[in-house]
Amino acid sequence: MLLECRNITFRYPNSTMAVFDQLSFEMRSPGFNALFGPSGVGKTSLAYILVGKIADYAGSVRTNGMKTLLYSYNLERLPDWSSVGKHLEKITPSQLRDRRDDLIESFDMAATMGNRFSQLSLGQQNRVNLIRYLLQDFDLLIMDESLANVDERTREKIILKIKDMFPQTYFLYISHNVVEVSTFCKEILVFRNPLKKPQLVTVNGRDRKLGQTIDKDQLEQTMLEIMHAS
Repeated sequence: MLLECRNITFRYPNSTMAVFDQLSFEMRSPGFNALFGPSGVGKTSLAYILVGKIADYAGSVRTNGMKTLLYSYNLERLPDWSSVGKHLEKITPSQLRDRRDDLIESFDMAATMGNRFSQLSLGQQNRVNLIRYLLQDFDLLIMDESLANVDERTREKIILKIKDMFPQTYFLYISHNVVEVSTFCKEILVFRNPLKKPQLVTVNGRDRKLGQTIDKDQLEQTMLEIMHAS
């Protein structure tokens, strides 16, 4: 499978400044990758282009071999007329029940399954939403701040679990956390101001996996590369 963008140019209606001007990049192997940069540089706009929510752009997007691309974000809500446990049970294919139970336990959500969505904290709501996406069939999942309001230790546990459970799947993790993307991501796509060329620079992350530790000096070096690329 391949994810490739070539010469993407896009501006919002009535805007004089392009969000993207001849933006190009590619990903040729699965893994946990990141879109990194400050607010307003186009991370969510690119996500919308990839999943087809934005179509009025110039350039091309190739998703060779990818049938299903999903986009999750941190403000989605679930129906509140039943418990989150019943909702997950209803949407889970029979062959994925073991995966569902594993995710609920790994995401520390077992004690909340009897609650309605509105009764959960923001971090718990985001975890339930993420579980819902991970129970679908997909080739690429874009996680747009999907773990916002989740504490650092739990985020680490969740990311490592996802990487261990889906080693042959593409992920794009949108985050402002330089330590997090440096530690866990394989490739970090660093967005820059559209006036800078190139607008996007790729930095290799440390790609930490379950059971691994990361050398502190190497991690700091990656963080410096990201900040210098910004």
